[in-house]
Amino acid sequence: MELTVPYHLENFIGGNFIGPLSAQFIDNINPATAEVYGQVPDSNEKDINAAVKAAKKALPEWSVTPVEKRFTILNKIAELIDENLDILALAETIDNGKPLSLSKAMDIPRASSNFRFFATGIMHFANESHAMEDKAINYTLREPIGIVGCISPWNLPLYLFTWKIAPALAAGNCVIAKPSEVTPVTAFLLGKICKEAGLPDGVLNIVHGTGPNCGEAIVKHPDIKAISFTGSTRAGERIAAVAAPMFKKLSLELGGKNPNIIFADCDWDKMMKQTIRSSFSNQGQICLCGSRILIESLVYEKFKAEFVKKAKQLTVGDPFDEKIKQGAIVSKVHFDKILHCIDTAIAEGGTILCGGKSIRPEGRCANGYFIEPTIIEGLGPNCTTNLEEIFGPVVTLQPFETEEEALRLANAGTYGLAATVWTQDIGKAHRVAAKVQSGIIWVNCWLIRDLRTPFGGMKNSGVGREGGWEALRFFTEAKNVCIQF
Repeated sequence: MELTVPYHLENFIGGNFIGPLSAQFIDNINPATAEVYGQVPDSNEKDINAAVKAAKKALPEWSVTPVEKRFTILNKIAELIDENLDILALAETIDNGKPLSLSKAMDIPRASSNFRFFATGIMHFANESHAMEDKAINYTLREPIGIVGCISPWNLPLYLFTWKIAPALAAGNCVIAKPSEVTPVTAFLLGKICKEAGLPDGVLNIVHGTGPNCGEAIVKHPDIKAISFTGSTRAGERIAAVAAPMFKKLSLELGGKNPNIIFADCDWDKMMKQTIRSSFSNQGQICLCGSRILIESLVYEKFKAEFVKKAKQLTVGDPFDEKIKQGAIVSKVHFDKILHCIDTAIAEGGTILCGGKSIRPEGRCANGYFIEPTIIEGLGPNCTTNLEEIFGPVVTLQPFETEEEALRLANAGTYGLAATVWTQDIGKAHRVAAKVQSGIIWVNCWLIRDLRTPFGGMKNSGVGREGGWEALRFFTEAKNVCIQF
């Protein structure tokens, strides 16, 4: 198959590629050059109605398609993603601004892994039975919900888009999916791949547009029975406000303000390498990045000196350059937001140890949206900078004296998505991991992901869990049958 990207992207509805019914489009901008290089459908409720109509037509057959057949189709999608890795990675980098090496190594391989994992998982997804001695037996049936909505963000476009779609399809649902309008191209190409793989028409419908016009129409539609969303806490609040009175199932993976807790007894070299990575990967635009670095005071000055030195060595520039480790910020709006957050940190009394400014690379990227890796110290746990998500290449440093103080700092604020703990004391590792209020704790590592494990956050970082059986349970309804002996 040949994957090509037209200037005007189209929605994928009922197995067909069609323009928005309003004939309205949004500019698609390459963040590395600030140039418009395409148009994205500005879809609204009319397009969502058409997608739901197509899904309703496909649902009766897909919902009872044998799991072996579903496996075959989803696994074929995974194979086609792998076969088109270079094309998809290039599209992702142009859309998002991340280094091409990162798109090739992480984003696109993970997208195929998502389909392969859930294609296999549905083959092993089992029901439960409970015998009541000599009285009765109960068994549980799990049935597809029906039509579900999947809304994904711009930071890991195809990676997170497929993370939602794959389990929904594997469980026998039909899907109305909306990628971010900021990074739409790989979602468009996924429609072509699904068509080639033999996914029946109407089972997956991909509709492009903004949150207020397109996303809201998905959430409000009475025939869409569940919503899986990854994005900001603010948007999650709006989705919950709309969907909760309609009694829809909700899975909300929201923001984070994640602590890295570094004890003096850690494996220093490994910690330093991974802390640079967890701070600035994808320009800090990963919800799992550690943006609050908490360091035991015994090694605070040593850490600060080495961490700043290594951050200054990170090269920022053209994402196509293999030597580049830091690409462009995803959009002008987000670029301006990050710079405003840095100004806020200075106003709050923070000291910029490195970075803090935008960059204008030479050549084709001279007008792009680039910001230096930025490290700030001198701010306490209750300031705006340490409480609100920045979602960029910006981290703060805070010293602590005791394990108790480290936990107090780590648990400050309203987020609870992920945390990293660095220590070679196994008892300390267990104690701290048990007491940090986060849904994901990495000890002496970062971003090691087993797709079987539950993924999600506490507090304002979300509702529900994704991954493994958790995802397949979310996308099904449980029905208990009790038979008396």
